[in-house]
Amino acid sequence: MGALMDLLMPRECLVCGRLLGVHEKHLCIHCAADLPLTYYWEQLHNPMADEFNAVLERQRKEGESMPYIPATALLFYHHENPYKKIPQALKYGSDVAAGRFFASRLGRYMAAFPSWQGIDTVIPVPLHWWRQWQRGYNQSAIIADELARALGANLRTDVLYRARRTRSQTRLDAEARLKNVEGVFRIRHTFPAQKVLLVDDTFTTGATLAACYQAVRRALGPSVSISIATLSVVQG
Repeated sequence: MGALMDLLMPRECLVCGRLLGVHEKHLCIHCAADLPLTYYWEQLHNPMADEFNAVLERQRKEGESMPYIPATALLFYHHENPYKKIPQALKYGSDVAAGRFFASRLGRYMAAFPSWQGIDTVIPVPLHWWRQWQRGYNQSAIIADELARALGANLRTDVLYRARRTRSQTRLDAEARLKNVEGVFRIRHTFPAQKVLLVDDTFTTGATLAACYQAVRRALGPSVSISIATLSVVQG
């Protein structure tokens, strides 16, 4: 049946465009072998986590203690690397199946390491309602759903929201990104949680996730553990 379907509706590798074989999913065997994995799920301290914690440190009030926030991503994103097509396929190409496939892979990796066990609540970065209506889905929620499944956690898409629509972060520098999302995210109501995972599609400067972190931290207090995960992290 698979061979017949491939004949009727040929599937292409997301990265190189080569026609896929019956047993290949989203990537050909060659591109799958060279997938630029970060392995950050194995490292409590890693460059992505360091960068995110540096952003939070800039926002820390004098005298306020701040724990080190774990962070991980499945793969590296580089503007000159064709593997950037993987997160782009989900965000801009409506390829939800590919998004779920790679997010579930990240979830399996995370579930195998103690640092990510015990997470009880997974919260995606919300889109503004107008942007989500235009796109038809929230790409971060697709990723978060798969991570919640893999980690045995509750997916909560009902607690965090955007209070206003913001400019696209794409063409903004790090400082402008922070200002663009300052105070944007709000909590609708408090909820029981001990260990929260915030999820976005791509980590660039950490500004959006930092704004979400601050909203969740204010609502739940310092006793709740918070970490972050994304499908990709920008490199270089």
